[in-house]
Amino acid sequence: MPEPIGTAAVLRSAYSAGELTTVEIADRVLAAIGDPTGNPIWISTVPAAQLRARAVELHERRDELAVLPLYGVPFAVKDNIDLAGLPTTAGCPEFAYRPDRTATVVTRLLDAGAMLVGKTNLDQFATGLTGTRSPYGRCESVFGGGLIAGGSSSGSAVVVAAGLVSFALGTDTAGSGRVPAACNGIVGMKPTRGLLSVAGVVPACRSLDCVSIFTHTPDDAATVFRVAHGVDPDDPWARPLPADRSAARPPATLRLGLPRAEDLDFFGDLGQRDRFAAGQDRVAVLVGETEPVGLRPLFEAGDLLYQGPWVAERLADLDDFLRSRPDAVLPVTRKVLESGRRYDGAQVFRARHRLQELRAWTDRLWQRIDVLVVPTVGTTFTIEEIDEDPIGRNTMLGRYTQFANLLDLAAVTVPNGFTEAGRPASLTLVGPAFSDTTLIRLAAALAAEPSPSGPTVSGPTAAEPTVSDPTVSKASDASDDDRVLLAVVGRHLTGESRNPELIDRGAVLAGIGLTAPLYRLYRLPSDDGVGLPSLVRVGTSDGAAIEIELWRLPVNAIGGLLAGVPAPLSLGWLRLHDGREVLGFLGEAYAADDEVEDITAAGGWRAYRQAARTG
Repeated sequence: MPEPIGTAAVLRSAYSAGELTTVEIADRVLAAIGDPTGNPIWISTVPAAQLRARAVELHERRDELAVLPLYGVPFAVKDNIDLAGLPTTAGCPEFAYRPDRTATVVTRLLDAGAMLVGKTNLDQFATGLTGTRSPYGRCESVFGGGLIAGGSSSGSAVVVAAGLVSFALGTDTAGSGRVPAACNGIVGMKPTRGLLSVAGVVPACRSLDCVSIFTHTPDDAATVFRVAHGVDPDDPWARPLPADRSAARPPATLRLGLPRAEDLDFFGDLGQRDRFAAGQDRVAVLVGETEPVGLRPLFEAGDLLYQGPWVAERLADLDDFLRSRPDAVLPVTRKVLESGRRYDGAQVFRARHRLQELRAWTDRLWQRIDVLVVPTVGTTFTIEEIDEDPIGRNTMLGRYTQFANLLDLAAVTVPNGFTEAGRPASLTLVGPAFSDTTLIRLAAALAAEPSPSGPTVSGPTAAEPTVSDPTVSKASDASDDDRVLLAVVGRHLTGESRNPELIDRGAVLAGIGLTAPLYRLYRLPSDDGVGLPSLVRVGTSDGAAIEIELWRLPVNAIGGLLAGVPAPLSLGWLRLHDGREVLGFLGEAYAADDEVEDITAAGGWRAYRQAARTG
């Protein structure tokens, strides 16, 4: 696999320091596109000559870096968003057309210096949350194992998670900017409807559609949002961001709504249940107040989207095409769209009246709280599991997302580590319309990044160490300037046998992340029979992304930790998924001989151990 493209913040820093040029990044992007990934994420790409010409143009304008917030940052867009020169398919080849104009939201990004790479796969006509409803192929999660990528913005999420671009645009009507983020361990921002122009976007459900943003970090999402939002006279649904809502509120001033336990449904997935419990506790620590909140009115509103007349709104823009070319539409997509024909005018108005009542309930909710935290998805599925019940399990995926646009809410999805089974977990911060900047600021605090350009991490906050040794206590009080970020991959992970060595030295868990796809993980023999994990760098051709934990360790504790590391392990520089280099445990290449067990396919030591216990 190719070397990942860094975050927008990382690239900007490298450009500013003269360590990287836009031409070099363009060549790296093109090399990545040329590598077969087995994941059908692209529907079309910008011609190589055109991308290089854009890179050269920007390189010649490098003195404008200070005024171009997205200078040289590669991005992708979902293929229901227009780009002049490339076809717009909306996931249906027979529907494809060549637009004369580029969508307004894309033009804003290009004007800010971004480099457009191509257009990504999606659930056909943006109808679905699985990423499996496309004639161009089915996207799989970046974590592999047959996991769905989530939809409908499947390709956009995967190209970001795989490090092929720094950010991507999707759309979000029922959760399509949040579910794919959850399935791929990245940030998904669903802005308030109307803030990002939908002119030049194929409608799914006009009154509810919005453009979404995928990034590795909340800071990148904030940057893209600042550039992309603005009233577009060509968009009849456009709304300005009120001046008094443009500044984010500090997390400590916020009142947080915590879902009542009886309203939460994880569909039997205890791993997701446990991860959400830990995640909401992390959010609660950051805010000023918390209050229990019932979710049932929200769920009732969400049910109106596919079990009410709003499905008829989806049909409104596609009915003529569907009647004239029914075989051009996938059976599952056609079934969903055609269900809109059963609603009459009276049913539409009854549903709108009920929705107004639910909106009034929600308005009263925001008088008591400022932010609500919910799971993004209650559980995850493999592609095979979706095939068993494509509509029913799609509905399960939308349980915590479908109500947002109907109730005029904003939302930001952030990673929340992994379950013991190795499945990605996430949570979503939800707020009233125009709370976008406040949500993204809270998301940034939750991500616990060491700097604005730091690695994308998330995970449970480690408990403060309880030790009596005064030297250890002093180390645990070290400031961030006196700490180093350390990546651990095996028996120093939380809950593993050597984790106390970190705790006793004052280390604090910063989060969970991934390596760049440059490594293989081996299980070396050990005296206790458990095995010793060894992470070996092998390069782009044979490497994979491996789950790691990031710990903040006092600098003066490194020597003592290193003294207890047995050969062939050592400490060295390890590259993260977003391009950052951090100190980490690595194994010498000589130890990876034919007799050593290669456990790379598990994706990490924790997942390997779980599979071994259940197998």
